[in-house]
Amino acid sequence: MIDDNSWITAYPEIVLLVMACTIALVDLGVKSALRTQTYVMTLLTLAVVALLQADLAAGGATVYGFGNMVVSDPMGNWLKCFATVAVMVTLVYGRVYAGQREMLRGGELFTLSLFALLGIFVMVSSNNLLVSYMGLELLTLSSYALVALRRDDAVATEAAMKYFVLGAMASGFLLYGMSMLYGATGSLDISTVSQAIATGNVREQVLVFGLVFIVAGLAFKLGVVPFHMWIPDVYQGAPTAITLMIGGAPKLAAFAITMRLLVEGMTPLAVDWQQMMMVLAVGSLLVGNFAAIMQTNVKRMLAFSTISQMGFVLLGLMSGVVPGGNESAANAYSAAMFYVVTYVLTTLASFGVILLLSREGFESEEISDFAGLNQRNPLYAAVMALSLFSLAGIPPMVGFFAKLSVLEALIATGSTLSLVLAVFAVLMSLVGAFYYLRLVKVMYFDPPTNTLPVEAPTDVRVVLCINGALVLLLGMAPGGLMAVCVQSVRQMLAT
Repeated sequence: MIDDNSWITAYPEIVLLVMACTIALVDLGVKSALRTQTYVMTLLTLAVVALLQADLAAGGATVYGFGNMVVSDPMGNWLKCFATVAVMVTLVYGRVYAGQREMLRGGELFTLSLFALLGIFVMVSSNNLLVSYMGLELLTLSSYALVALRRDDAVATEAAMKYFVLGAMASGFLLYGMSMLYGATGSLDISTVSQAIATGNVREQVLVFGLVFIVAGLAFKLGVVPFHMWIPDVYQGAPTAITLMIGGAPKLAAFAITMRLLVEGMTPLAVDWQQMMMVLAVGSLLVGNFAAIMQTNVKRMLAFSTISQMGFVLLGLMSGVVPGGNESAANAYSAAMFYVVTYVLTTLASFGVILLLSREGFESEEISDFAGLNQRNPLYAAVMALSLFSLAGIPPMVGFFAKLSVLEALIATGSTLSLVLAVFAVLMSLVGAFYYLRLVKVMYFDPPTNTLPVEAPTDVRVVLCINGALVLLLGMAPGGLMAVCVQSVRQMLAT
């Protein structure tokens, strides 16, 4: 039975679904080469949905609906709001790029992006194992199609095939792990699963076996070692606008589903999954940073950078369940949430500059393509430099505070192992600083190989400037965003 609360939990999703279908129909009559009407309708839809999610989040209520299968809480609503804004910014940056490469012969870029966002919403709001999986499949199937959108490009098609095959395998891992959980607990409801595990009246061997498969599936979606090999190939092979689409907002969904399944659903098994998180984090920091040093392709370098950045997120997640209780857990999980949100913000800015430098018939992907960018356009060079400094964790950029908050949460656990992990993470950040600063050096000190001016539409310039400014301003005054993360996580843990 569907009650009034059910509609409260899902009305932004309903608005998004209705508008996605409407835009797909309206687009059939659009003749503009850049799909201007479709583009405007999509941005307006995303703006409205973001406001709806922000209003729900600001209300601070936790509401369950559809037979407890869906939950609307501040953490989920803020993540959905940020994901909506990320998709909006991605479409602003990527429209001209897509039009130059005949990816806008139809409106699939916009409608598939909306359906991918709907999948993110379902993942974030799920309080049921099957609902989580449905959201995941909607997101991934839309992403496969987006990667293959440039149908005549062999590299993009190859990337889509790799993404599809490996993604299907990871989905199988996750679904098999969920089936093991259902077999052990007799329920698909995440809250009920947690209660059943806490009683101890279930077969622990079956639970741990299922947990291994679930963590493997989540690790693929986060893109961490050893489930990372799709990341560099897909990031490099996909059209750059699509690379940003799959490297931005879906990270928020991956974080949310990890919180729902592991923190809300399997806290009694924390001793087991924390150890797995530790191994994944160490491997990701090690492989991601050292592999990135060897790259000459910027997209591939940022792909390995993503792997190392997700290693930091895992360090925050593994610091949550400690003897300190809910306060320590709230600090750790909010640090991880802050890290993911600010990472997506920084990724948007860095790929926005890459998209700007790309032009018809030319992909600006090699490090050498950025030579002398400061002489060609100081503003775009500054935005890219701010993004790289943030990713490297250099103050006063927001990435520094994000790394610091995770390290504080790690050290606060009080264990010697956590202290060792914190030192290791700092050392890996120093390694990572090399390849970020190498690109800054190329932009500011190497002579330009191309003297063509860097031009961009007004909407792109405005959004990129705001994006770059936020990377700096949130680093200088991170309190507001951190407070949002802390309050959201505390309420999630309390309910």
